Amino acid sequence: MKQRINRPQASDNPLGTAPVFQLIAKFAIPTIISMLVNSAYNMTDQVFIGHSVGMLGNAATNVAFPIVNFSGAFCQLLGVGTAANFNMSMGANKKDEAERFVGTGLSLIPLAGLIIMTLVLCFKTRILELFGATASVLPYAKMYLSITVFGIPFQMFSFAGSFLVRADGSPAYSMACTSAGAVLNIFLDWLFMFKFNLGIQGAAMATVASQVFSGLLCLSYFFRFKTFKISFRHLGFRLKYVFQIAKLGLSNFFNHLMMMLVNIVMNNTLTHYGALSVYGGDIPLAVSGVVGKVNNIMSAVTIGLAQGAQPIWSYNMGAKNYARVKSTYKKALSAALVMNMLTFILLQTFPRQIVSIFGTGDELYFEFAERYTRIFLFMVFVFGVQIISVNYFTGIGEVKKGIVLSLSRQGLFMLPLLVLLPRFFGLDGALYAGPAADLMACLLAAVLVHRDFRKFDRKNL
Repeated sequence: MKQRINRPQASDNPLGTAPVFQLIAKFAIPTIISMLVNSAYNMTDQVFIGHSVGMLGNAATNVAFPIVNFSGAFCQLLGVGTAANFNMSMGANKKDEAERFVGTGLSLIPLAGLIIMTLVLCFKTRILELFGATASVLPYAKMYLSITVFGIPFQMFSFAGSFLVRADGSPAYSMACTSAGAVLNIFLDWLFMFKFNLGIQGAAMATVASQVFSGLLCLSYFFRFKTFKISFRHLGFRLKYVFQIAKLGLSNFFNHLMMMLVNIVMNNTLTHYGALSVYGGDIPLAVSGVVGKVNNIMSAVTIGLAQGAQPIWSYNMGAKNYARVKSTYKKALSAALVMNMLTFILLQTFPRQIVSIFGTGDELYFEFAERYTRIFLFMVFVFGVQIISVNYFTGIGEVKKGIVLSLSRQGLFMLPLLVLLPRFFGLDGALYAGPAADLMACLLAAVLVHRDFRKFDRKNL
């Protein structure tokens, strides 16, 4: 019988010894709350705008939302990539490398935020037109984006930095940063929109103020980093570590980039085929924005579980504790599937009531909203399989599989279906593209993970 190799470094860290489900709960619960709160930034604006500005306001935030996905893609690239490399280096007992990864990541994040902010400022009108803004929606979208663009660097530092805060063993602090910003955003939305009557511009100002607050709170953590003291000597752009960070963050990056691209294609498809239907172009555009925010809220639990499990996967992969890597995946996925089924029941039973939270509309608006919610999100109960698997492959350093899987739902399946199905089924074709893509991505994830587990079994661990 093959003798197990002793790995003493794992015994010094609870990631290698504590009960798996207990660890998942410790990291995932604060992460889930952080994800919910992060979604609340956009959801709060949507609710207040929907009730004060109306349907066109909801459509405007939907048109501007691909910018959030674009900046979020770089948050995932740098945040996940830095945190995964940091945890794997610590698991392999390579503290010097861990320090350099942290310093490189903290240098890249603000630089990326400033570059994205500058590009959006220079091309905002063209960007919004490309994202599907109709003539009636464009003025509202420009007012909103012209202000929220200044919050991008702070939002990115808070979001990307939170991965590293969790990886350092402080998931509660990461949650506190985003929670404090969300509470401030809700208060300022009410103050600016209903007391000062600033309309959609007030919502944008509230968002920026809360993002600045969260970003500064996150920044303050790195002055008291637990694993080691961060100093200026750690900062800089070392190409070796930049490439390694990008390598492990690419799968999550491409997933968010594809989400942005799908959002753009969906907006343009809905306005085009909606104009040929009784709903017109503005109703489908507004509904898509609302249902997208609902989906973000509902999926936050799954994404939080996946990101909460990432430090456990990375550390134990670095320590070569493969059985523990498998156990973490199975427990995280089981929890995700239970939550996804509850989400499915809720969405299928109360679609009108959920959509009405985000504002008012006529009967045609709510008729399409019910139909959109029930059809487009029909396969939400298997959503967790792909998301958990993408983060799993990223966490263990299987970059190619992570990239393929992250591209599958949005790029390999959703985009072609969005182009093909409406040609035969009109507006309904865009709705059916969602569940079809979810099912195919789920099956692909199941095949890839099964093969990976068989590889671990052959090691006789």
